[in-house]
Amino acid sequence: MTLVSHLLEGKNPALYTVHPDEPVLAAIQLMADRGIGALLVMRGEELMGIVSERDYARKVILKGRSSAETPVWMIMSAPVVHVSPEDSLQTCMMLMTERKFRHLPVVDQGKVLGMLSIGDLVKRVIDEQAREIDQLQRYIAS
Repeated sequence: MTLVSHLLEGKNPALYTVHPDEPVLAAIQLMADRGIGALLVMRGEELMGIVSERDYARKVILKGRSSAETPVWMIMSAPVVHVSPEDSLQTCMMLMTERKFRHLPVVDQGKVLGMLSIGDLVKRVIDEQAREIDQLQRYIAS
């Protein structure tokens, strides 16, 4: 069984964060610069929320708000659903599917360790399936 801790081992350990009082425009610019779809909203070491491109589209653009004048805290999703390093890949996929989000922070004893995306999970499942198919083909051929 693949655990969240295994998924984090192969990821870049960088955390991309934004302060809740920053303007949404700064958050969107950081997401664009880093090629990511969500940021952790943090006040120091405390996880306050998560802000995604979807939050921007639904809570700024569709409501006619100004990206430069709206603070991140007004559009962030909170409280944050998160997983621990001991949770399974299946738990992550279930949460993301049922709650319809694509980013999942990993928190252990109140400390943010990383963030998983739906892409991270799908890639891991595909890799595991490819290995299993290869093993079965070798078994059948022997």
